[in-house]
Amino acid sequence: MEPLTEHRLVSGPVVYGFLRLVKVPAARQAALTASLAEYCRIHELQLCGVFTDRDVSPGPDSAAFTGLLDVLALPDSYGVIAPAMLHLGPKAIAAERGRRIEAAGSRLLLLRRPTQPPISRGGPVRRRSPGTTRVLDSES
Repeated sequence: MEPLTEHRLVSGPVVYGFLRLVKVPAARQAALTASLAEYCRIHELQLCGVFTDRDVSPGPDSAAFTGLLDVLALPDSYGVIAPAMLHLGPKAIAAERGRRIEAAGSRLLLLRRPTQPPISRGGPVRRRSPGTTRVLDSES
């Protein structure tokens, strides 16, 4: 696939990857890193590094995340790319890390967006099973 920008290679916005990989085999890490690189290639982003968090920490601070925040302070940084929100950590930690990334003036790019729960319309939803046949009375 050719680059979209004037069909020549240009430096895209600088992004850094973040992966939370606790007890994950090396093959899985390689596949996730390759998916980040491919996404960046398609969207003309420049992936300058991938920070990998292997610690199970009770809070948002870890060596990998602190390093990520340090590079986000550089003038050419555009944002952070991750496969999904869960790569930032458990729900509460991920929310705090997302807030810190945005506070640093950077964008958080996710390859997979969080799924939205279905909207409740006030009452229970009744669905007919596929095998149900309705008989209509012609006199009504």
